[in-house]
Amino acid sequence: MIEIPPKFAGRPPVNPATLAKIGGGSGSYPGATGLAEDVRHYGAWMRAEAEKRIGHLYPTVEITADMARERPDLKPLVGQVLTVIAWLWARTVKSPNPAFSHVDVPLASTFVLSSKEGKQSYVQPVVEGDRYRFAVKFGTPPPDANEGTKAPGRGANFRCIVSDAVVDGNYIKAEGQAGRMGAKLMAIVAEGVRGRIYLSPTEEIEAVARSAKPTWKPSGEVPARLTGGTCVPYGLREWGDLFTPRQLVALTTFSDLVGEARERIRQDALAAGLPDDTRGLEAGGTGPQAYAEAVSVYLAFAIDKSVDYWSSLCPWLNQPKNEIVGKTFGRQALPMMWDYAEANVFCGGGGDIVTQLEYVSKYLVLCSVARGLGVAVQADAQTQEISARKVISTDPPYYDNIGYADLSDFFYVWLRNSMRQPFPTLFATMSVPKAEELVATAYRHGSREAAEKFFLLGMTQAMERLKKLAHPEMPLTIYYAFKQSDTDSDSGTSSTGWETFLDAIGRAGLQLVGTWPMRTERVAAFKTNVNVLASSIILVCRKRPTDAPTISRREFIRELNAVLPEALDEMTKGSADGRSPVAPVDLSQAIIGPGMAVFSKYAAVLEADGTPMSVRTALQLINRFLAEDDFDPDTQWCLAWFEQNEWNEGLYGEADVLARSKSISVGGLAEAGVVASGGGKVRLLKWADYPSDWDPRKDPRQPIWETLHHLIRALKQDGESAAGQLLGAVKSKSEATRQLAYRLYTLCERQGWAEDARGYNELITSWTAIETAAGAVPEGQGELFQ
Repeated sequence: MIEIPPKFAGRPPVNPATLAKIGGGSGSYPGATGLAEDVRHYGAWMRAEAEKRIGHLYPTVEITADMARERPDLKPLVGQVLTVIAWLWARTVKSPNPAFSHVDVPLASTFVLSSKEGKQSYVQPVVEGDRYRFAVKFGTPPPDANEGTKAPGRGANFRCIVSDAVVDGNYIKAEGQAGRMGAKLMAIVAEGVRGRIYLSPTEEIEAVARSAKPTWKPSGEVPARLTGGTCVPYGLREWGDLFTPRQLVALTTFSDLVGEARERIRQDALAAGLPDDTRGLEAGGTGPQAYAEAVSVYLAFAIDKSVDYWSSLCPWLNQPKNEIVGKTFGRQALPMMWDYAEANVFCGGGGDIVTQLEYVSKYLVLCSVARGLGVAVQADAQTQEISARKVISTDPPYYDNIGYADLSDFFYVWLRNSMRQPFPTLFATMSVPKAEELVATAYRHGSREAAEKFFLLGMTQAMERLKKLAHPEMPLTIYYAFKQSDTDSDSGTSSTGWETFLDAIGRAGLQLVGTWPMRTERVAAFKTNVNVLASSIILVCRKRPTDAPTISRREFIRELNAVLPEALDEMTKGSADGRSPVAPVDLSQAIIGPGMAVFSKYAAVLEADGTPMSVRTALQLINRFLAEDDFDPDTQWCLAWFEQNEWNEGLYGEADVLARSKSISVGGLAEAGVVASGGGKVRLLKWADYPSDWDPRKDPRQPIWETLHHLIRALKQDGESAAGQLLGAVKSKSEATRQLAYRLYTLCERQGWAEDARGYNELITSWTAIETAAGAVPEGQGELFQ
């Protein structure tokens, strides 16, 4: 992506259609815009040629009077021919009930197709003896439609649609491994004038899909174990098993067309007058052969991007704004998909290859503004020489988070099919090399201990190499966006990925001199409480002096107490120059940076017995800082009670003992409006229990806990402006309230209380707007209690 465009910078396209428009080779094509134009042109030719060859496998649907008879909403569409966007399938296995063992029963995770208000659609199973069919209905789905044929409980457990027998996970695995898992068409999604039209399946349409006869499919084993899940236990063992026959036909057709397009481009380039040096890209050529290979690279990229949308692991995403075919890799794993969406590769929408061609072409246009020749080199970070006296910024592997080499084969097998001819050396292997990948995957190394040892040794050697080669006047920056916590109830929480990685940095003789939280990940993810980081943490490192001193554990803790409060304030407060506060989902990771900056600047931190402190212990001490608080006694009681009981009732006696330890009473807490007490039981009030007519200026006992939950109530019920009005009346409590929200988010996240965490997260992400609204509160309406 960075080496090829500069080779052909400034050249006009070679396709005859564009040349005819611009009058030969004249016209301005700065950067790689000419290359981008050819990618569009030959990509369109490929698509048109593919449609000639396999378009019959992707039929349109005509709305008939018979269809409208059962679906009045279809009456205005009678006679219209609609383009299909996707076919929705459910996997099947034979019924475990002996009386129905000849029936292929569906494994559907849901029957709901669309939840849009006024446009709801769902699948209704119609059972007739030992037979069944699917009928698509328009309107509000019944409550049980959400569950499809799922049985109660977690895991891969379903119920037989004809006998109601349980189809458990072990049975499904056995059927899949025996090759007896099939699929049945549940619904058809077509493009209407004002949105999606959901239609019932027919035997004729299903027969078209089954008529596809692929001539080739990729071999190679899908990883039997993957961080994040794998479909292998259900019989999808090889890469070719992840695709329907129709998808295999489409992918092989497009892959074959890349080679045909390459020859077509070469001939057009010769006709356009490119000097013929007879060399390809691997040989350093820049003539017709090399140019044809360059364009074909981007055509192959578009196909490879399409593979992500053309597998049987793609979900149908029933979203509030868009109802679309989802990607295979919604996350970096290959979990089983029970009901999947098969995209129409010629639909003109997201599943069409033209969408991916446009993405690739846009990149080529954007990269045209870059200056200079890009260079990419594949080398072992532990032994490479290319970083000598250079400014180094690196994004290393994240412990055991993602097995990129394992997952890359999903794309590699298709890319190799179309690119092996021009790049025989690059695509010499049948699969992606994996043995040297620096990740701590237990399934590859035999045990967790062996995997950690491999990672620690390799990362230490890589960091030592970077330290040696880095420019002496410039720091080394390392991006880190990994999140994994191992909780030890006796000793606190330590992040295993961080621990091993930071241990490698220390062993390599590097010290942290700065940490920069940087917003890089998807905002939508943490707003919906997906368990991912919202920021990358950039570690700034330099060589640790060889004469660095040692300090004691007590001195280390003293220095942490001096450094971390200021660091925490800076991270959570943001600044006037536009820097955003660290998202709460990241705080427990981000605070490690300044803490480890203290730890890593010393040759060693010595325990009382003289042994060096481990990174694990240092991380536990740093994480403990987040758990400490300096709130009012009422709030301290609420924190302790919440951590033990959440919103559940507890015994009055226990509440009283805890209250007396804070020099307060349960009665006082009830007067403060934070608990309900009666019948020998005590419970904390949820934000929804707080009165909407609360006036903080008239409340003589106002713990931070109460203020926080009133703000959440106001935000959820009336929005940021209403929350700002409340905050404007308690401005002196603003900072403590914000800190408590962070504190509670961290607690909920560690306890796995996702719903509780969401309220605190929403408040923090809206904090700037709430403060702005608070600043607009007129004078005289401010605080009564100062």
